[in-house]
Order: sequence, then C-alpha cells, then structure tokens
Amino acid sequence: MSLDEIRIASERLAPILRHTPVEHVHAVSNLVGRDVWVKEEQLQRAGAYKIRGTYNLISQLPEGVEVVAASAGNHAQAVALACNLTGHRCTVFMPQKAPLPKLEATESYGANVVLIEGDVEQCTKEANGRVENEGAVFVPIFDHPQIIAGNGTLGLELANELPSDIQTVVVPVGGGGLISGVAVALKTLRPEIRIVGVEAAGAPAMSRSLREDRPVRLEHMSTMADAIATREVSELTLEHVKRHVDELVLVTEGELSHAVLVLLERAKAVIEPGAAAALAAVMAGEIAGNGPVACVLTGGNVDPVLLVKLIDHGLTSSGRYVVMRLILPDIPGQLAGITRIISTMGVNVVDVENHRSGHFVEADHVELDLTLETRNRLQQEELTAALISAGYQAEIVN
Repeated sequence: MSLDEIRIASERLAPILRHTPVEHVHAVSNLVGRDVWVKEEQLQRAGAYKIRGTYNLISQLPEGVEVVAASAGNHAQAVALACNLTGHRCTVFMPQKAPLPKLEATESYGANVVLIEGDVEQCTKEANGRVENEGAVFVPIFDHPQIIAGNGTLGLELANELPSDIQTVVVPVGGGGLISGVAVALKTLRPEIRIVGVEAAGAPAMSRSLREDRPVRLEHMSTMADAIATREVSELTLEHVKRHVDELVLVTEGELSHAVLVLLERAKAVIEPGAAAALAAVMAGEIAGNGPVACVLTGGNVDPVLLVKLIDHGLTSSGRYVVMRLILPDIPGQLAGITRIISTMGVNVVDVENHRSGHFVEADHVELDLTLETRNRLQQEELTAALISAGYQAEIVN
C-alpha cells in the first residue's frame, strides 16, 4: 500500500464523503490531564468510517455486477450505501441477532438483507456461496487493498488537520483495515507521530497474531465492542501493522463503557463501544506520555437498547453506581438510621432489597442490599466507613 494509492482513493471519495471534524475536547482533556483531540467519524455517512473503504472498492466494479457482503452492522450499512450511490445490486447477509436499527438502516439504503442463523462467520459462508453460484462480487470487511486505501483517506485528513504538536494517534483495531490505511498515510506524511492500536481485551486477534507472527484464529471472543470483535486478521493487515504501527494495547469492558459514558456526558457524542476504544485507552492510562494525543472515534451506530445498558455499566465502572451490602439487627428503626447517614452524605438510594431468608446471616439479623448513586469511589469509601463507625456491617459488593 502506498501514499499514492491513498491519494487516488481520496480523489475518488471526495464527491461523496462528508467531512468530519477534528476537535479538541476540553472536558476530556481536563479529565485525563493531557490535550485530547478526536476525529469524529460518527458523523460520517452511514454513521461510521466504513464508507471510505467500501465505496473505494465498489465504485471500481463493472456495471451490472451484484455485490454481496456479510456483516452484523457498520460494514453492512456502508456496503448498502456504496451500492446505492454506484447503482450496483446488493445483497447483505446478516445474523438474525443483528441489532434492529442496523438491519433497518441497511435495508433503507436499498440492500436485499438475508438473515442467517449464526454469526458473521456463517454469514460469510453464505455470501461466498452466492459468489460461487451466481458470479457476485464479495466485498470483505477489511481484507482488500482498495478497502485499506479508502480507509487511509482518514489518515490523510489527520495529517493535514491535526496540530503540529500531536505526539500520538490512537486507532481502534478489529481486523486491522482502518489502522493499516491510517498508518501508511501518517507514517509517510508525519513520521514523528506514534501510532497506537487498541483492541478489546476480549477479542485480541491482532495482538496474538503479532506475537506468533501469523494470523491467529480466536476460538472465543467476549466483548460488547462488536465493531472491533474479529476472530482472525489477515496476512495483508498483519503485515501493515507490523511495518507501520508502533504499539498495540488492550482495554477492558469497564474501560470501554466508561469511555462511552464520558463521551456522552462531556463531549455530547453518542459513540458505540468499539468506536470509543481509542479514548478508553487514553483514559485508562494505556497510552504512554502526557503530551497531546488524537483519538479516532470510528462510529456512532449504537443500538438504543444497548446504549441504556452501556450507561448503567459505565456509571458502575466509573464509581457512580455501587451495590452495598449491610447486615443489621432485625428490629424496627434500623433502616431509618442507615438512610439518615446516607442522606447526610448526599448519596442517592436507587434500589433497596431486604433479605430475611436464604442468606447466611444470624437468625435475628437481616441482609440489606442497597444500590446507590455516588459521586465517585472516594465517596463510596467514606460512606462505608461512616456506616461501620455507626455499628453496621457494611461492604461494597461490586
């Protein structure tokens, strides 16, 4: 992959791309103690960066060719939109469990959606069957030079728009198609910038492949970040990462949900978990140094049902929600004494569960589980100490 190929892709994409801003996020910068800039690809057409690579490939296909793809979300929407713009017939194989908003968005661009029982891997098998039987063209998620070249246009924009003092650019990594293109562009135009990739700890396909110097297939994945959950990277993307990426780091589920919450609260941006991976790594202290850093926010196509769960998860991981267990004598007035302490400390009670049976407590005692809304973990510790000082058995259980 060369810079010239990326520049040609940029010219091809210019009429159809929406320019996405590079913004300095003051509130997040204050939170982490270093200047943080973000590239807001959630504002791109179809809600993610994916249109860059898919349009670059599909726009070069002959007229009349049917396009097929397999995806649970962002790639499906990008392929459908690219086919809509180029006039190609399009069939997208999607898992039956794919989020309804992503399914409906894919159909709204004119794609024929075929739902498959199973995961994206099974969908890919069905799509390849269409290729063999009907001569359709399969558009992969990341494993194609034209996909990488189109994605590299994001790197061109970063090279031109980031401040001169940016030291590090952080990019989410799934199959590696985005970071491969971005890294080629940045390392050619601004070689002083460190490029760090971020994977979900529950789906570290690229990290394991780098360690073993070959594409390694993950037998098990466990992450909410479906946008970067990939069982196996390709030889093509692995080679790009080996040549051009300085480091890979991992982020936990709690760190991902916390980043989603911070972006929602502080930056007023709705970002899906995988797309928030870069910022999650910065907030978790995984990115070395304290100088200016830029994070690519890759998309905002998050299912509203999942978003509700993410907010709750993020509140818990950031110390805003906590479950506290208390053991107290089963006599009148005990709950009133506890709530006075909680109220005095400015803590809000969200839920109360009272257990008298089925728990290992003394016969004349009761277990009380309280879900509380607190400012931070320090306030949780202070509340626990105050309750113990008042004679209650209290502990935080989450």
